[in-house]
Amino acid sequence: MLLALLGWVSSCVTTFVPLWKNLNLDLNELEVWNMGLWQVCITQEEGVVECQAHGSFLALPPELRISRLLMCVSNGLGLLGCLLAALGLDSWRACEDKPGQKQRLLLAGGAVLGTAGITTLVPVSWVAYNTVLDFWDETVPDIVPRWEFGEATFLGWFAGAFLAASGLLLACSARSTSTATPPAPACRQLPTPRGPGEGHHPHPKIADLVI
Repeated sequence: MLLALLGWVSSCVTTFVPLWKNLNLDLNELEVWNMGLWQVCITQEEGVVECQAHGSFLALPPELRISRLLMCVSNGLGLLGCLLAALGLDSWRACEDKPGQKQRLLLAGGAVLGTAGITTLVPVSWVAYNTVLDFWDETVPDIVPRWEFGEATFLGWFAGAFLAASGLLLACSARSTSTATPPAPACRQLPTPRGPGEGHHPHPKIADLVI
């Protein structure tokens, strides 16, 4: 569960920080450009940071537009998965009298967290792939600066891996719990009470014992 929370928090941080790409200008080494899904920031040598939001959603490259949507979906799925998994834990007192329902909640939480991990890994990997293609593009002159991986790219990979791993562990835990649950004991039929004369041999009379 802690792994799921760590992955969800890391995914939320990855979504909003402007550190998906870094650009170092050789002509002006005093400035570092950082790009995220929502804004572009310029960090100067004095420590001053100036950020500007992207002008239009439709003007963004396709990978950034789809990455915005997928990361928002991932954040929502991660939160939903954590809530479902928390309700399915043994430490939660809800549905204590219904162990089968708690196992289904745990399994559903694991599936949702796994989906959140995939929706985090896909946009981060897509942006990283396009960054590599642009960096090694031979049609661009060497004097033109190239975008490189930012810190959010690596954080997004870790977040997706944490979410996927936590979902897999929760699903396996739910399956193992359902397998280890012993079946309910079968009801045994109590012996039918018999009458006072049934099943008992009559005692011999005293007169019969006298020879």
